[in-house]
Amino acid sequence: MSRIAGSRPGGADEPKTLYRIPPYYYLHVLDQNTNVTRVEVGPSTFIRQDNEKVTFGPEKMVTVPPRHYCVVENPVLRDADNDIVKDKSGQIRLRHADQDIRLAQDPFPLYPGEVLKVPVKALTVVKANCALRVRAILDFCTEDDVRRVAGDEWLFEGPGTYIPRKEEEVAETILASVVLPNQALKLRARKETKDREGNDRVTGEEWMVKKVGAYLPGAYEEVVDVSNAHVLTEKKALHMRAKRTFTDDKGVTHRNGEEWLIKFSDTETHISGVYEEVVRVIDIQTLNNRQYCVIEDPADEDGKPQLGQRKLVKGEKSFFLLPGEKLQRGIQDVFILGEDEGLILRATEGFMDTIESTQRRPGDRWMIRGPCEYVPPVEVEVNARRKAIPLDENEGIYVRDVKTGKVRAIIGKTYMLTQDEELWSKELPPAVESLLASGRDPLADRGDRSKAAAETKRDKTKVITYRVPHNASVQIYDYKQKKARVVFGPELVMLDPDEQFTQLSLSGGKPKRPNVIKSLCLLLGPDFCTDIITIETSDHARLQLQLSYNWHFEVDRESKEQASKLFSVPDFVGDACKAIASRVRGAVAGVQFDDFHKNSARIIRSSVFGMDDKMKVRDRFTFPSNQLVITSIDIQSVEPVDQRTRDSLQKSVQLAIEITTNSQEAGARHDAERLEQEAKGRLERQKITDEAEAERSRRDLLCLQAESAAVESTGQAKAEAHSRAEAARIEGEAAVEQARLKAEASKIEAESELERLGKAREAELKYLREQNEL
Repeated sequence: MSRIAGSRPGGADEPKTLYRIPPYYYLHVLDQNTNVTRVEVGPSTFIRQDNEKVTFGPEKMVTVPPRHYCVVENPVLRDADNDIVKDKSGQIRLRHADQDIRLAQDPFPLYPGEVLKVPVKALTVVKANCALRVRAILDFCTEDDVRRVAGDEWLFEGPGTYIPRKEEEVAETILASVVLPNQALKLRARKETKDREGNDRVTGEEWMVKKVGAYLPGAYEEVVDVSNAHVLTEKKALHMRAKRTFTDDKGVTHRNGEEWLIKFSDTETHISGVYEEVVRVIDIQTLNNRQYCVIEDPADEDGKPQLGQRKLVKGEKSFFLLPGEKLQRGIQDVFILGEDEGLILRATEGFMDTIESTQRRPGDRWMIRGPCEYVPPVEVEVNARRKAIPLDENEGIYVRDVKTGKVRAIIGKTYMLTQDEELWSKELPPAVESLLASGRDPLADRGDRSKAAAETKRDKTKVITYRVPHNASVQIYDYKQKKARVVFGPELVMLDPDEQFTQLSLSGGKPKRPNVIKSLCLLLGPDFCTDIITIETSDHARLQLQLSYNWHFEVDRESKEQASKLFSVPDFVGDACKAIASRVRGAVAGVQFDDFHKNSARIIRSSVFGMDDKMKVRDRFTFPSNQLVITSIDIQSVEPVDQRTRDSLQKSVQLAIEITTNSQEAGARHDAERLEQEAKGRLERQKITDEAEAERSRRDLLCLQAESAAVESTGQAKAEAHSRAEAARIEGEAAVEQARLKAEASKIEAESELERLGKAREAELKYLREQNEL
């Protein structure tokens, strides 16, 4: 910038003395003598004096366009004529800590001390369905002589343009809430006020606005919630509860805690008020003609529940459960009984039974039988539903009378339990239970004890049955009558309630061990058992024998005395094996090893069966205690227990085997030599025969050779003569053919020469003729 005219020469830091102020610009000048600041407004040229100082500017004036405003803090003081007031020293007076809101006007300068707190900004335009919540910060009166106190709030509702005042501020912008059909606004008063309908509201009070459309809450109102209406149908109802005592829109007063129903017949939609709440939505209860229900604590005509009472409702019917009511076990089907069905009933209260015309007392039990339909009254409860149990002639059930406790078996007929009867479970010892559940065949599976059979679960209320196989017997003991009976197979055994099987525990294995075989039936044989025993001879040779016994029971099945003897010995196998082993040991103890080795069968049989009067071995050994008969003994093996005896026996056996082997080898060798001599003789005879045949063949060959030589010499001479004659004939034929060919060649040459000469003469004549013509 060039130097300003009239300024003092000097350095660049010296202040300017000449200021050109454009239009709508201003500056502040401080008079250092009076310490008063004034405003210079353009357009003008300002020449600064030495006692003056420019403290601000030049600066553009504040321009407020239409529909705008600004806020000036510490504005200048003006009089009634809108002139600026100055003090006695000429300083402009200010309204300190005050504000001045200036709207659209000519550009104006800011005087010393004034501050533009809010720059120029557009006025707030409030749209429709909107409002500004305005709060007074100073006491003032409006143009309509409305007195406002600091803290008061009111709404500036649109549409419109809000012009701010220094005595108020905008707290917030409020948007109108749109209330749709089947909706309502829940409002709360923040302070005592009047709503838009002119009703007085106290602080904290809540109310509902259900009018459809836009709703703008008042200054002291707030929207708590938007409530949607519950749409009711013929199948749904609302269970309501009052939060406090109030009167609803229909003028009905509800007390605090009261509950009631709102159904479709009352209204199609319902919006919950501020003093009521929806407990739940209740579905309609529908019963068909085959259903019923029992309502507990039913409500009377006034809607009050009758506590402790019950009400029976039969179909067809549809209803809502009133507040306090509940269904006992829900909706139930009517009992439809067939001719083989029944119901066990018990009376909980005294009443008159109209079906049987009987007075029932509490606790009575009775049974009704089909076919019929039955709906139990509220005084009756159904204990059980019975169905007739069909039983074959080989099936049964155990039934106990609950009054007397007597148990009996029902077999072979269809039976329905009465009200005083129940099925009784018969318990068995675990071992017997396991044998019945295993399903083993005592006859077919007697040799396979390791086979694991699939166990089946037994119905303990059914009569226990057991199939006794052929040629077997079972003992059953009645603990009530203290008697036993024996059943012979094949037979089906059915136990009475007080009967139990007699379990057999027999010895098994080799050698025999006790309690190995568990069984319910006793096989009568014939059968066999095998045992291993150890004996000792008189010369102290210890041997181990494996013996097999054939046995059977001889019993008269018609005799109860003989039948009872079968089970008199608990372990007949172990008892028989011990008795036989004892006899065998006693007999063998008095003989030498060599004698026993040679006559073991006779010694053992005679020791067991004994000798008759004729000193012959008997053929049976009978146990009179249980009629067991041993018929034969088989000695399966004899093995020494002592190692030296075993070695000696092995050597003797090897020697006997060696002798037998040598004799067999000698016989085989003799037979082989005889067969060899016979073969050599046949070979020599065959050689002589073959040589004679060869001589005859050689003679025939020489004769044939001689004949071949004679034929060969004669044929050669004939062949030479024939060939010479043939050669001469061929040569003559060749000469004749050659001569003929030569003649033909000469003829052809002569003809060709003649033809050549003729053509030459013709050509010559033609030449002469043409020449003559020319």
